[in-house]
Amino acid sequence: MTDPFAPDAPAGSESFDDDEESVRPGPFRRHALWAAGVAAAGVAMGWVTSLFRIGPEEYGLPPAAPGSLWPYLTAWAVIGLVVAGVLRATAARIPVYAPGRTAVALTYLGTRLSLGRRPEAPLVAAMAAAALVAAAVWCAVALHQHRRRAEA
Repeated sequence: MTDPFAPDAPAGSESFDDDEESVRPGPFRRHALWAAGVAAAGVAMGWVTSLFRIGPEEYGLPPAAPGSLWPYLTAWAVIGLVVAGVLRATAARIPVYAPGRTAVALTYLGTRLSLGRRPEAPLVAAMAAAALVAAAVWCAVALHQHRRRAEA
């Protein structure tokens, strides 16, 4: 596949297909915006799917736990940004399969579980560590596959 972001690429040929493995080079600002957008999408999806647990009782189940949602939303926005950053930094150098969907899924799961249960800080930290380990393993698998292809 040709690089749609190359200087000689025709205008409007940008491909956002996340299904294929390809190197995603580009300037830092594009990587940072991508990571921020993916993190925001994961947090927003987690929040929307948790509305029936965090809204008024007339709209669903009684609230899961008392307390503010903002610390959890903020924490998962930062965690999602780091997870997306790790995946995108790896995808900028070697082909990684679906880094966007992986980052959104990890951020979504953490947000959804945190808003539904409202765990204490150590458990949120453990969930964050699990998300980061999953992203690192995803990148390690991609690196291993890249090395095997290079040797062949």
